[in-house]
Amino acid sequence: MSKTHFIKDSDIEWEIIDESCKRKVMAYNDGLMIVKVHFKKGGVGAIHRHIHSQGSYVESGVFEVMIGDEKKILQQGDVFFIPPSIDHGVIALEEGVLVDSFNPMRADFIQ
Repeated sequence: MSKTHFIKDSDIEWEIIDESCKRKVMAYNDGLMIVKVHFKKGGVGAIHRHIHSQGSYVESGVFEVMIGDEKKILQQGDVFFIPPSIDHGVIALEEGVLVDSFNPMRADFIQ
């Protein structure tokens, strides 16, 4: 759980997911989690589903985003929303960062 109301990006270490993806859990409580995810060009967020609602902001880069049967190309400033239990994934067409928010928080992201 976040211990302060103010979180500095530079105070949080990246967690390596694989050779093309890393993340930072920025803040969370039981009802909300904010996570930064950095992708190298060609990095893949594999198709998956979870019980959480997810909203994602494209901080930088260009991503092919698949939600259900629909694919769109999104870039800096765009947002996508994923209802619970819907298949989704991304491919980084350029190096970039997604800022994901989850409700409820993703307990599986906390070590």
